Formats: sequence, structure tokens, C-alpha cells
Amino acid sequence: MAAKLAGSGGSDRYQVEQNSEINVTPFVDVMLVLLIIFMVAAPLASVNVELKLPTAVAKPRQNPPKPVYISIQKGGAVYIGDFPTDLAVIGEDLRKQVGKRDPSKERIFIRADKEVRYGTFMQVMNALQDNGFYSVALIGQDDSKAAAGG
Repeated sequence: MAAKLAGSGGSDRYQVEQNSEINVTPFVDVMLVLLIIFMVAAPLASVNVELKLPTAVAKPRQNPPKPVYISIQKGGAVYIGDFPTDLAVIGEDLRKQVGKRDPSKERIFIRADKEVRYGTFMQVMNALQDNGFYSVALIGQDDSKAAAGG
């Protein structure tokens, strides 16, 4: 709070009066600086990065003696080899394919159409893990010739 001295008269010469007016100029200055900071920082906080991920080109590994392939079609149909299956019975069907081999060490190859929804793919992965199949390999289009420039 500010004060001002009265300047008239003899005995009232040093009388102090209160000034109840608020100086808002510093407040407005601070608010404008904060507004500019937020205007500059807000676009930096959002993530709008478009990515085109490169194709992975890995050297092919030797397949196991009897590979087990799971295929997922665009509409969500799931196949083990050439035979259709359902997520509810995929574990039983895979055990029939694997036979007496240990399911936790058996490698399962998954092929999926590029239009398959991510949720459908994750349901298949969860069903595999729930049934003890933990070693999974994803199959993609071989672009090694395109990557080599040929």
C-alpha cells in the first residue's frame, strides 16, 4: 500500500494519507510475458511426427525341422498352417501341431496381412502366451533385393 504526504497548511504538514489505488501495470506486464511463454511452448509440447518406418532386412535364419505358421487375414480369420482355427481353441490346435515338443521352446511363425488391425494381432499374441507359446517370430515381405538396390 502506498502513502502520500499532504502538502497544505502548517499543522497538517506531515499528515500521511493512504492511497488505495492499485498499480496494475506490473501485473499486466507479468501476464503478457507468461502469455508469450505459453504461446511459444504449447506447440513444442505436442507430438505430431509422421513416420514412414524402414523395412527391416535381416539375414534369413534356418527354419526348424517342422515350422508352425499362424496366418491372420485382413478380416481377422486365423489359420494354423492351412487349417482355420479360433482364438478360443488356438492353444489346443497348436499342441496338436507341435506334438510332444515343449511349447515354451517351440518357435511359432506369425504371418499377418498388412491391413490387419493391431487389436486382432494382439489377441492372437495373448492367446499364444496364455497357452505357453513364448517364442514367436514375425514374418514379413522379403525386400532384401530392393534394399540392396537390385
